[in-house]
Amino acid sequence: MTTRTDPFPDIPLSERTAAQLPPIDVEEFRKVVHTRRAIRRFTDEPIPDAVVDDCLDLAMLAPNSCNLQPWEFHVVRTPELRRKVAHACLDQNAAKTAPLLIAVVARTDTWNESCDLTVSQWPDPKMPRIVETFYRKVAKVQYWQGPLGSFGLLKKAFYGTVGFFRPVPRGPYSPAEMRVWAVKSTALAAENLMLAMRAHGYDTCPMEGMDEARVVKLLGLPSDAIVTMVLACGKRGERAIYNTRYRFDRNRYVHYR
Repeated sequence: MTTRTDPFPDIPLSERTAAQLPPIDVEEFRKVVHTRRAIRRFTDEPIPDAVVDDCLDLAMLAPNSCNLQPWEFHVVRTPELRRKVAHACLDQNAAKTAPLLIAVVARTDTWNESCDLTVSQWPDPKMPRIVETFYRKVAKVQYWQGPLGSFGLLKKAFYGTVGFFRPVPRGPYSPAEMRVWAVKSTALAAENLMLAMRAHGYDTCPMEGMDEARVVKLLGLPSDAIVTMVLACGKRGERAIYNTRYRFDRNRYVHYR
């Protein structure tokens, strides 16, 4: 958000040069990251709608593949539906005690519509020709898998051959790979959402342990929707953290080449 003393009020924050960006306090960000924990018990204090909306807006600023935004966020607030979704989440304490549940859903069937929306809602006066060509033609080929994945198999064979001679895109070449494609971007948005909640002073618990088919049915989602996780959200309560957080030696995971 800009201020009255902002010397560049007409330049969106996301488009500024390094010299034009306002200073960012890394220690405040460190607090957000370090204090984010998987909270297992919440108080019944509700989260203001304005906070929820702001966190969702920040979630949707997450990076995603070709800006096709293959995600949905289903905010479960009504007590009866929340109880049923919590039961589908195996009656975990986090799900049962949270005043708010958010199902973070990945979609593999919205990419084509998103291509068309990009062309029709391009924010600048003129859309670059290379961008328009990508969304009107290239992406339509890249993500379409064809009946029973038949076109994906043809693409895999074609690019596998061309790939002997130069770098080529290696997928997605099947409905299964489309699921991976959608979940990767959606998981990035889920992390934004969790950190945004923590920055507002609220906590979350990402739950993968669930009966996904039941959650899909309860929320009226299409059968091919992927519930990446259900987030329990609220103020942390008593005995909210089960164990001390620990990580294995960083040398096991970090490699400098």
